[in-house]
Amino acid sequence: MSEYGERAAGTAGPSGRGDRVDPATEVFLAHRNLLFTVAYEMLGSAADAEDVLQETWLRWVGVDLDTVLDQRAYLVKVTTRQALMRLRTLGRRKESYVGPWLPEPLLTAPDVAEDVELAESVSMAMLLVLETLQPTERAVFVLREVFGLGYDEIADAVGKSPAAVRQIAHRARTHVTARRPRGAVSPAQTRDALAAFQRAVETGDLQSLLDILAPDAVLLGDGGGVVQAVPRPVVGADKVARLLVIGPGKVDAAMSLEPVQVNGNPALLVRFGGQIDTVMAIRVDDGLVTGLYAVRNPEKLSRIARKTPLSRRRFPSLSVRSESTS
Repeated sequence: MSEYGERAAGTAGPSGRGDRVDPATEVFLAHRNLLFTVAYEMLGSAADAEDVLQETWLRWVGVDLDTVLDQRAYLVKVTTRQALMRLRTLGRRKESYVGPWLPEPLLTAPDVAEDVELAESVSMAMLLVLETLQPTERAVFVLREVFGLGYDEIADAVGKSPAAVRQIAHRARTHVTARRPRGAVSPAQTRDALAAFQRAVETGDLQSLLDILAPDAVLLGDGGGVVQAVPRPVVGADKVARLLVIGPGKVDAAMSLEPVQVNGNPALLVRFGGQIDTVMAIRVDDGLVTGLYAVRNPEKLSRIARKTPLSRRRFPSLSVRSESTS
């Protein structure tokens, strides 16, 4: 358990007493879900987002709270800076990654899906679009478009001038708009497409599968070199359908498919012999499945056993004092 986790549990504190949470921990925990969401959207990795939160916490406990004007803004700034450093390290790791790299999927509660903008921003499809941005562009886009932070606040977080941040935001927005899903798709449409996809796969109905797949559908598999997965993208409805119905991806008696909410969107949880084997997320455009994202790397499936809370709420500061910087 992390140090802030121990304090939250009442097992530690600056006074050495275990009967209360100290003020720094109370503030940090009030904003924790927001900070995790910021870090996760910048990194696409829950494990790395947790490491970022630990680094943020270690810096936060060294701050005199009486000098902090806006505690939420301060914590977001530190989290962003730590995530930017981690993002550059992740880039080097991905260069040597075996096969396609996919974001780490998160089992999420219904409230994430109800926040349409949040659900879109953490979808597997959008996280892959964000992967095409430069680190600072990604930070600016996430803070501005997802969390609605002002340009001055973002500038402080990324170490740029407000004018430069405006330019970066415009460039990132244009880049993402050109690559995001082609049209607005309701949660009901996505659920219907997923249900049709599941029926076709479970019954081995090749034609029904071809009917729900877009002609240019793409299947990506992430095994990380740990387990077997498609080594490169499978492109085209016919190739994808045959892989899932006839090839090694077909469902057998030992496998089961369960609809779940992953990253705020409908997905399938594939079990083999009762054990979690794969998370299959989808991208839907105009009622057809255009993207299939199969995460099999066991190191990326630990968050599927329990729901991960995500939030983009702006929490009010618990104290307003003179401003401090990190």
